[in-house]
Amino acid sequence: MYHLQRQQQLNCSLEEAWDFFSNPRNLDQLTPESVGFKITHCKSESMHLGQMIGYKVKIAPFIWVKWLTEITLIKDNGTEKQFIDDQRIGPYSVWHHTHTFEENEDGVLMTDDVIYDLPLGPIGQIVHALYVKSQLKHIFDERQRLTTEIFKPKA
Repeated sequence: MYHLQRQQQLNCSLEEAWDFFSNPRNLDQLTPESVGFKITHCKSESMHLGQMIGYKVKIAPFIWVKWLTEITLIKDNGTEKQFIDDQRIGPYSVWHHTHTFEENEDGVLMTDDVIYDLPLGPIGQIVHALYVKSQLKHIFDERQRLTTEIFKPKA
């Protein structure tokens, strides 16, 4: 199993952050074009427990895989909101992504916490070392940059 965690301070209210990140269709705005990510199934623009979201992801030139995630938890504790998406079908043997938004004096601290694993045992470990680890770093680096642009300080 592998673990990836990122935190980012957002210059907005908790409600603004939640309204944006809890809309599955906004994931397009946060994913680098180079990844080749397309939403194929999303019946609702507001997230709900049990919601299934389908994607196509390019894992190599001309090779697309289907990815289906389910929203398995939505939590609202007043000053903290959280949701979890778990892969049901896709390129990982495990994908458990916790999104947490905590209100603070500077706005909102957003945390992405991903636990994931690849299939194929030792082959998966090699693929992770050679490609997947750096690809996920690139995706989350870009997501951080794009999020900064979306929630840039108001003039």
